[in-house]
Amino acid sequence: MDLSFLSGVFASPWDIIKSLVDIAIVAFIFYKIMSLFRNTRAEQLLRGLLILVVFSVVVSVLRLEMLSWLLEKLWILFIITIPIVFQPELRRVLEQLGRGQFFNLSFSGSSSSAQMPLIISEVVTAASNLSRSRTGALMVFVRQTGINEHLESGTAVDALVSSSLLMNIFVPNSPLHDGAAVIRGDRLYKAACVLPLSGNLNLPPELGTRHRAALGISELSDALVVVVSEETGIISVAEAGKLHRFKDARGLEEFLRQNLLEDEGSRPLEGFLRRWRSDAKKDEG
Repeated sequence: MDLSFLSGVFASPWDIIKSLVDIAIVAFIFYKIMSLFRNTRAEQLLRGLLILVVFSVVVSVLRLEMLSWLLEKLWILFIITIPIVFQPELRRVLEQLGRGQFFNLSFSGSSSSAQMPLIISEVVTAASNLSRSRTGALMVFVRQTGINEHLESGTAVDALVSSSLLMNIFVPNSPLHDGAAVIRGDRLYKAACVLPLSGNLNLPPELGTRHRAALGISELSDALVVVVSEETGIISVAEAGKLHRFKDARGLEEFLRQNLLEDEGSRPLEGFLRRWRSDAKKDEG
């Protein structure tokens, strides 16, 4: 009678400890790698790949030959392009390994945005005052899509958002005035961030670098970017590659409240319909 199956049941304590340590190390490495993708555009791409994996398994189980052939070709393409797509994250892994930071324990979560109405009020006040003094400014609201890979050039601030702090940041010739101030959750996360410029070749020539940077980050993510023109004092908001201009602070505040106080991630249909109605009104005008 073969009793070999009992060897797993009556394993020695040392074997059990080794297995637990092995599982713990693998889980920790997996956690650290996933933390590098958090708050970056790669997080959305990773979710897409996970959905594609599930779809591939379903197709394989159902034995759909044509879809299996198509998915096989797609996976060959993805294997080639994945190192390119995830290049910033792979570089960050190697940098942390080189600095010995990869194995640091860090379990901090993202900031809460419960204070968003107050934050909007502070940003509107700052934008209004900066507009009156013709002081250029660039303020980014990070939403669902993370943009950490575009913020490495900035200076960490991690402070409560206030109009006085924002106005001091953008005072001409101050150390942090040249670049964007980034708001994530209920904190002023970074300042002096250099953002990617828009690749749209059809933009009006009068738009300067500040507006092109605002449009650039809005094309790559769902961030809202408040821009104050240094030349005219006009306040604008860049969203999804489009620039919305406002005549007064009330219009700016209404726009920010409409877009930031409602979670479009949990209500995608409502967000889509709102944007559709907004575009329809512009076409009619």
